[in-house]
Amino acid sequence: MNKSITTITVAALLLTLCTGLAGAHFTMVFPSDSEDTVWDVTPEDYIASLGETKTVYVMWGHPYEHISFDMASAPEISVTKPDGAVEQLTPEQITVPGQHEDGTPGDFVAYKASFTVDQDGDSIVLVKYEDPDEDLIDYCKAVIHCGLETWYGWDSEVAAEQTEVIPYVRPYGMEEGFVFSGNAKYKGQPLPDATVEVEKYHTLELGKEIVEVAEKKFSYDPPMVYTRQVRTNQNGDFSYTLDEPGIWFVCAAKESDTGGRTIRGVFIVPVLDEFPEEAEGAGISSAELQKAIDEAKSAAEEAKAAAEHAASSATSSPAFGAIFVAIGLFAAAFIVAKRR
Repeated sequence: MNKSITTITVAALLLTLCTGLAGAHFTMVFPSDSEDTVWDVTPEDYIASLGETKTVYVMWGHPYEHISFDMASAPEISVTKPDGAVEQLTPEQITVPGQHEDGTPGDFVAYKASFTVDQDGDSIVLVKYEDPDEDLIDYCKAVIHCGLETWYGWDSEVAAEQTEVIPYVRPYGMEEGFVFSGNAKYKGQPLPDATVEVEKYHTLELGKEIVEVAEKKFSYDPPMVYTRQVRTNQNGDFSYTLDEPGIWFVCAAKESDTGGRTIRGVFIVPVLDEFPEEAEGAGISSAELQKAIDEAKSAAEEAKAAAEHAASSATSSPAFGAIFVAIGLFAAAFIVAKRR
């Protein structure tokens, strides 16, 4: 599906996005089994088993539109283990398939690195990437969780000398619609009144489709729905509702006031599908469906009791009692149907 905007329009949109912050550019950290499936990342990819070797792929681009760029240099990659030990990883340059800004396919310079998950708990992958074209430095964090109910390490500070997002909400086991809140810091101190960008990743085909829809529906400013923004308060706190399942990027920026590079802290949040899921074809949640069933059973039992009472009287008949049972069943079905 081709985009309907011209190259001039693309340039204008990018210029708008790059005002203040670096627009929709993000350092992306995706765990994957291979370079062929690197873009098919899911929330489950950020979960590991003890002893597993995890390979993380580091790319540079626009997650929402699924646009890629060559990485200008090798990133620095480290893993902070649950016990606080830090392991430095060696990045390997690779190429990954992607899409240029004009929609044409291409291969792009990226990097990968591997490590062994040797502790239960939460390991934090930290990637430092400098991009001279965008005049910024990213410190991107991704949490890899391992172990049953070993929920510690996810809020560790691992880039204390730079810009960093510290989550207040455990970033796994959360489904669509939950409110993500955190604290933005710069060199260990709260970052007040800072812009926080929030953007969801899309696969290639979905990215093309949703961008085309956005350009038609919001022709006056399509990027406003690509990259959402909030601001931190005086304590560096912020929150945002992640309303769809998938991989989200939350980015707080310390903009330079001396003409130097902007330093950003990026935090990756994998969001699960709604749980419990809605009952198929019912249009209501499992909890609502169960409540309707309970009410239906109650109505049927009341109808049955009324029928038995009527049958015990001299003037009643079996057919008369059956009518009451039928009424109860009809009421039960109506209770369920009205919730659909």
